[in-house]
Amino acid sequence: MTYGIEFVPGNVNVKQVVNFCKLAESKDIDFAWITNHYNNRHCYPTLAAIAQATTTLKMGPGIMNAFTDTPAAMASFFCTLNEISDGRAVLGIGPGDLSTLPKLAINPEKPVARLEEAVVQIRKLCAGEEVKKSGMKFFDYDGAKLTGVTLPGKKGIPIYIGAQGPKVLELAGKVGDGALINASNPKDFQIAIPIIKKASDAAGKKTFDVGAYTAMSIDRSEKKARNAAKIVAAFIAAGSPPELLTRHGLDLNNVAKIKAALGKFDFKSVGELVGDKEIDAFTIAGTPEMVKAKCEDLTKAGVTQIIFGSPLGPDMTTSIRLLGKYIV
Repeated sequence: MTYGIEFVPGNVNVKQVVNFCKLAESKDIDFAWITNHYNNRHCYPTLAAIAQATTTLKMGPGIMNAFTDTPAAMASFFCTLNEISDGRAVLGIGPGDLSTLPKLAINPEKPVARLEEAVVQIRKLCAGEEVKKSGMKFFDYDGAKLTGVTLPGKKGIPIYIGAQGPKVLELAGKVGDGALINASNPKDFQIAIPIIKKASDAAGKKTFDVGAYTAMSIDRSEKKARNAAKIVAAFIAAGSPPELLTRHGLDLNNVAKIKAALGKFDFKSVGELVGDKEIDAFTIAGTPEMVKAKCEDLTKAGVTQIIFGSPLGPDMTTSIRLLGKYIV
């Protein structure tokens, strides 16, 4: 088992993110995943700053997409980050946030096919190939080659696919080195892992890193930890399809009320509507002992990397220290 941690350079500034990453590294956390949203501080310079301030921590975006960034631009950046970090760069890439892209006047057409082409071209470019026309629909490069970068060598840069739906889970197993799955509950991995395994076995892969991109909230006070997780649980519940809500035994009428309250920015009502069922379905929240037990359940389900995602807890510094002491 390896462990990662997620930071959002919107809630905290870059210097704070770097300091939190240094603390995480000192607690033997293996990966730092930095979110990528156009409205926040950009993950690229944030990752470069982390690379220079750490020595063992692996780092990458969680996650990029091939709508807002081209494969060539991503390949160039990751070769550069890999050089700065002495070989510690990883790439998280997914189909794209289909709720955000229209706000940027981007038509999210055929996200899975676009993602697959992007991964293929990134791998070729990072291997030093001159990429010639091959009939691709989205990224049919015509003589593209990275000429002024230090290439990562035969192993390349590990590529993790951000995946939830069956088509992207299948693609992750086919073309990825790992997957970043937005889920905190073993029930979701019992569905996801067989899809990945079937595709990775067909591709002849010997290893595959299954990452649980959890919504984590840890504190010595169970009440404080679970209260800090309520808003995150609310947003996840509100954005989940009915079949997922049913899988976790949630009341669809109550979730509809949560969604309506979020739409009105009525967070007081949200706090009253979100109960233990929503928190346990979509987050890992509680005391160190509770969190440890839930992480062990994920391990049993087949997860090989647990990523401690937002909100982490009522106090980030305390949460990282508790995660290092009791979980890692």
